[in-house]
Amino acid sequence: MKNIIFLSIFALRVFNVNAQDSTKVLLTSEKVNPLQISGHVDAYYAYYTDSVGTGNFQKFPTTSPRSNSFGLNIAMITAKYTTEKIRSTLTLNYGDIPLTTWSSKYNFIQEANVGVRLQRKFWLDAGFFRTHIGTEGLLPKENIASSIAIGTFNEPYYQAGVKLSYTPTEKLTLCLHALNGYNIFEDNNDKKSLGLLVNYIINDNLNFGYSNYYGDDSPQSDSINHTRFYNNLYMNYAKKKIKFQIGGDYATQQNSDTTEKKTASMYSALVSLRYQLFSKIGIYGRGEVFNDPIGFLGGSMIDKTGKTTGLKLWGVTLGIEYKPTDNSYIRLEGRQLQCDVNQEVFRWNGSNQSSRLEVMFHIGVAF
Repeated sequence: MKNIIFLSIFALRVFNVNAQDSTKVLLTSEKVNPLQISGHVDAYYAYYTDSVGTGNFQKFPTTSPRSNSFGLNIAMITAKYTTEKIRSTLTLNYGDIPLTTWSSKYNFIQEANVGVRLQRKFWLDAGFFRTHIGTEGLLPKENIASSIAIGTFNEPYYQAGVKLSYTPTEKLTLCLHALNGYNIFEDNNDKKSLGLLVNYIINDNLNFGYSNYYGDDSPQSDSINHTRFYNNLYMNYAKKKIKFQIGGDYATQQNSDTTEKKTASMYSALVSLRYQLFSKIGIYGRGEVFNDPIGFLGGSMIDKTGKTTGLKLWGVTLGIEYKPTDNSYIRLEGRQLQCDVNQEVFRWNGSNQSSRLEVMFHIGVAF
């Protein structure tokens, strides 16, 4: 019994078990724990004025892609391992977002990469990554709106390669990517592509970024170069009750204007704004435009005049969000997409239409 009492007193002295010191021990444990687990689940109901058939995916399918249906956008879990010299990320996902956007071969793998610290300010990572390009993210929890703009839809979602990161200051990050190609894991030719990401934090409220992609993803059998140069510029601002986001894309591609075999170009832009009405309720809106006149990025079509053309459209999104907790949300959102009047890409009530109305309801949590 004396031995038990002695060991108990010794343990209390070693671990300093009191309210304040227990907190210190816990915080220290959290700081040094190299493995962190997180997740995200988002469920939805959506309705579209576009008759594609029960259970089928809508045009431009990403978030909430099935009409008049309850569904699961995503269920994902992420494990991150970080030490002083090694880091690694593995994210597994399932749901309608991976089904509509991700690689069919690696559909359950969102990210899988490993990195080594080369020097205090340099990291080298390799494997499967989410894209480094874009104003918006792919997941509802990452954006002001649940849906993504059509410009975001046509950006790459994922990529495979190596990344060299350099952080000269706490505010500036530079990343150079060597990639298999644009929105692919497995290469389709013997050419490699390059990408750059620059992000600068002005202060706690404002940051700017620029990203690009340069490469030729033509099939091995194609003797004509189709080098693509894709550029994205964005800004994020958040202070008190306001969150603001603006971004634009501009891309060119060689030998893609089939009428004259010259370089084709496209552009897109979006502006999103969120305002916090009350402590748990906010409203938001987004305007977007997408113009790909040749269709080298979004694909070409025959309009009602018989002309071959690429997609031209604009859209407006409005929504309201209720946050039961800091890491959860309930959103009701509507969007109107309007194509060029000659581009009747939707069908509703037995006739072709150049516009579509979308309504979606989301419940999500991140942990």
